[in-house]
Amino acid sequence: MGVNVLVELARLIEQNGDDVLARWRAQVRELPAARALDVPTLNDHIPLLLVELAAALRAGTDESIAHALLDGSAPIHGLQRVKDAFDIEEVVAEYNVLRGCLHDLAEANGLTIQGKPFHVLNRVFDGAIGAAVRSFATNQALEVRHRREEYLAFVAHDLRTPLGAISLSARVLEMLLAGERAEQPQVAQMFKTLGRNVQHLHLLVGKVIEENTNLETEVGVKLERRTFDLWPLVEALTHDLNPVAGTGTTRLTNAVPEDFVVHADAGLLRRVFQNLIANAIAYTPRGEVVIGARATTGGAECFVRDDGAGIPEDRRAAVFDKHETDPDKPGGYGLGLAIVKTFVEAHGGEVTVESEVGVGSTFRFTLPAAG
Repeated sequence: MGVNVLVELARLIEQNGDDVLARWRAQVRELPAARALDVPTLNDHIPLLLVELAAALRAGTDESIAHALLDGSAPIHGLQRVKDAFDIEEVVAEYNVLRGCLHDLAEANGLTIQGKPFHVLNRVFDGAIGAAVRSFATNQALEVRHRREEYLAFVAHDLRTPLGAISLSARVLEMLLAGERAEQPQVAQMFKTLGRNVQHLHLLVGKVIEENTNLETEVGVKLERRTFDLWPLVEALTHDLNPVAGTGTTRLTNAVPEDFVVHADAGLLRRVFQNLIANAIAYTPRGEVVIGARATTGGAECFVRDDGAGIPEDRRAAVFDKHETDPDKPGGYGLGLAIVKTFVEAHGGEVTVESEVGVGSTFRFTLPAAG
């Protein structure tokens, strides 16, 4: 009798699969992560799971059930649900909803699921849940680790510019105080210590970036927006980056209106400008870099313009890609403009570039108004 129930339940699943899926979707859409998914994405591997379940029911042996689970589609489903932004409770819940739908199907057709049919059904579902959850948890942990490592690489990259400013400032001071160095050995020793430690930090930062640049995931950026004056932020940056600009060979001009206000994360915005200005300085050894902003109907548009070397047309489309570096400037990691793109888009803005070889480049990005 038990085997007949197994075969009959398999037949019901095969004949009523579409109806079961429709009932399942109606209930699963109550889960927060499932509400916005289209039908193919929501279904994912569930139709195939029903096929696997029917085959396991028809076979009716523990060996065939285990084989079905081993070769089943649940692990891929777990990976997909990471991409769909499910949490682990939702992954378990959607399987249990399907289990309930099958119990309802059996009951509506006069079948009593107990004994071996109950064992087979639960083993298939428990196995599928276990496989999906293991895959989900593993891939979610990898994603979190990758994001942490990439964020560390971004931060390390941003440290290179202020470290360069400190190093150059120290050299200028050392030249200005050459007389005192000769008269006071302690001064000379302090400059040696400063130079040695700056060099050590450069090496550490380079090591962090090198170990964390083979990453494909996007950084999860948490914004802390507030309304603030932009001019002081840019003015402080131009002062801090003046040593990098070659102590005057490249002029940094703050053209932001003094009463200009933006709504953004000040820390991230500073890093956006820092990377754009440092990039402009690198291609403008003797010229001018102008930083400005203007109001738009949707918020603000900021820009960094230089009259430097410019970007060849065949490289413009890829300048914001991670690991895209200039072959004529070895030693770069291809992260500076990728950081700009990531942080601007996190604000809901867009970054673009206009450039002409021998004339210069203008990088523009938008910041939405406070909403």
